[in-house]
Amino acid sequence: MASIVASDQAERPIPDIEGLAHPTVEERGRQRFCSALRRYAIQDMAEAIQKDFEERVKPAREAKGVNFASARAIEDAMADQPSYQLYSSLRYNAQEMCFLSVQDEIERALQDMIELARDAAERNPVGGSLRLDPDLVIPRYLSSLDVHLTPGCFHNEWVKDDVAQGAVVSLGARVFSASMSHRSWGGVARVISRWIKHERPDFRPLRMLDIGTSSGKNLIPYVENFPGVEAHGVDLGAPLLRWGHAIAEHQGVPIHYSQQNAENLDFPDGHFDLIVSSFFFHEIPVKATRNVLKECRRLLRPGGLMVHQELPATCLVDPWEDFFWNWDTEHNNEPFYTSFRAQDPIELMAEAGFEADRSFAHILPDIGAYPDRAAAFAWDEPGRPRHGKGGWYVFGSSLAQ
Repeated sequence: MASIVASDQAERPIPDIEGLAHPTVEERGRQRFCSALRRYAIQDMAEAIQKDFEERVKPAREAKGVNFASARAIEDAMADQPSYQLYSSLRYNAQEMCFLSVQDEIERALQDMIELARDAAERNPVGGSLRLDPDLVIPRYLSSLDVHLTPGCFHNEWVKDDVAQGAVVSLGARVFSASMSHRSWGGVARVISRWIKHERPDFRPLRMLDIGTSSGKNLIPYVENFPGVEAHGVDLGAPLLRWGHAIAEHQGVPIHYSQQNAENLDFPDGHFDLIVSSFFFHEIPVKATRNVLKECRRLLRPGGLMVHQELPATCLVDPWEDFFWNWDTEHNNEPFYTSFRAQDPIELMAEAGFEADRSFAHILPDIGAYPDRAAAFAWDEPGRPRHGKGGWYVFGSSLAQ
């Protein structure tokens, strides 16, 4: 009888860790307000300041001989404009408020969250795993500031087996993206998966890696779209990985999470068929980017594919779009935004050992537009949808068989 009880315990499903957070009516109202405020700032107000620039600021400055061929020129002209200052203030505060709005509900549920994540790590009922490194040195580019204005950043721990930062990032992202369910996660991965399956119908990855996986939100859809793939996710933040592992075990998706610095991974050469990332490289210095891409080249097997979703390079967009993306460099605790985007992605990959003629950098249409409308997303196509508004920018390469 004892062995039967032990077996039942081992097979008991992991509950939904996100379901432990219960916002009050007031907290939910505050979260909806924060979502609406951020959406208004980043969409409506962004369009308003562009109109103000085009109709008022640009003509007046051009009459004085100013050339607006670069994002820097636009930034210099807009810095003292009330429209831009109001936009920046609202966007900055809305960003902070999104994460702050979930902290009370997390504090109330934190001990239960920790116990649930600990149980998932001990039992791994669906076959995933969690490998943490308490001696890992967190690089200064992460430890010196709260990236994204996220209080506590991604990696800090306050108690044993802490998941607080995983909860703040995950639940705050719901508010941030105006999504109240984690089931809307992974849109980027669904787009890339669909593109891969269309362009390479015979591609069957046996083992894949997601770099900077966070809580794995953009890793789970790959497992769903490539049945049987052995999925690995690496990140520097232990709280994120504990949180993500608990979610994956609850969802019934076996994922192997490990706490590692992507500049120096412990996997053997040629270990992966597919290597991906989402919104990762603009968070690290260009020197670190070069190291990570060299690791990708080392880890990718012959015939393998690498696809990184990122922010479009400066050389691929017009000055206004370049100016728009660079806002985060100064105002969102993402100091490497501009320097990363200033790089030519094809050249970066060539430096890492990838062949230029097997590399790419383009916009992928959103999930409902590919492949039927793919041609409309070419860089030189008039009215091309912008990254994040109908499409997603990706760069990557492949190795010959």
